[in-house]
Amino acid sequence: MQQRRRRLEQDRDLILSLKKKNDDLAVLIEWADAGEAVDAEFAAGLDALDLEVQAGEIKKMLGGEHDRKNAIITIHPGAGGTESQDWAEMLLRMYMRWADRRGFKKEIMDYQPGEEAGLKSATVMVTGEYAYGLLAAEAGVHRLVRISPFDQAARRHTSFASLYVWPELPEDVDIVIEDKDLRIDTYRSSGAGGQHVNVTDSAVRLTHLPTGLVVSCQNERSQHRNKDSAMKVLKARLYDIKMKENQAKLDQISGVKQAIGFGSQIRSYVLHPYQLAKDHRTKESIGDVTRVLDGDIDTFIKSYLMKKSNGTLGQVTPDEDID
Repeated sequence: MQQRRRRLEQDRDLILSLKKKNDDLAVLIEWADAGEAVDAEFAAGLDALDLEVQAGEIKKMLGGEHDRKNAIITIHPGAGGTESQDWAEMLLRMYMRWADRRGFKKEIMDYQPGEEAGLKSATVMVTGEYAYGLLAAEAGVHRLVRISPFDQAARRHTSFASLYVWPELPEDVDIVIEDKDLRIDTYRSSGAGGQHVNVTDSAVRLTHLPTGLVVSCQNERSQHRNKDSAMKVLKARLYDIKMKENQAKLDQISGVKQAIGFGSQIRSYVLHPYQLAKDHRTKESIGDVTRVLDGDIDTFIKSYLMKKSNGTLGQVTPDEDID
């Protein structure tokens, strides 16, 4: 009831804000008719109205049970060693920059560096309203095509990495983890894990024995706090499994999860022989891949949410490929 009331209040505030902006534009039109030079003010006001309308449209499409919550994301490279690990690092950078653009807070909870470059895995908490609802649109396999910086022959390589997304769950969520089902290991942190990396054995690895799920956290200086953070991730992943088993809500909770390889990608990023980022579910494409990799991915997210809400979201088509 309280959540419904909050949503209704936000809807009311949005309507009032849009009405005010519209009224302000109407006044500027009257001034322009009277000979006043208001072109710059009118253009700025129109842009502000358009941005608020777009933001309102996206929020109306995010009405799922967990859409308003914070998000826990994990990035893994596919097969391919250094190439894919470097691509996973690039994806991490893209989502961190996207979070900055949105004004969201982000915290690296676990980071496992690759042997030569890139990363083996990274887990990040993204904090902000609708973080989960927005990032769930990005869950899946991402493909990169480029001239490899690690290939002395300068050949073109294709790399894959996956993004998994879970909502941060409240403390009272109905997930019980018994002590006998949990193995707790501590170790010395490594990589981009905070100020006390490689100083103390504060990093924590949790293994849930019944499912085989393994979760690590090394960001905090305290072993106790790392354990609490890892438990949040573990609880979210167990909840994901429970929802799939009990309610068949795979798409609503964790997005599309497929093999990290050719033919299963949701989006391709081509840097050679031309530049193009294309989403295979919505057919949305952007030519400026550098801008996309700098975190400008809202066009893809909005297109996905709109097509999903009106039932026109396409399936990933492996044979419609970018060469």
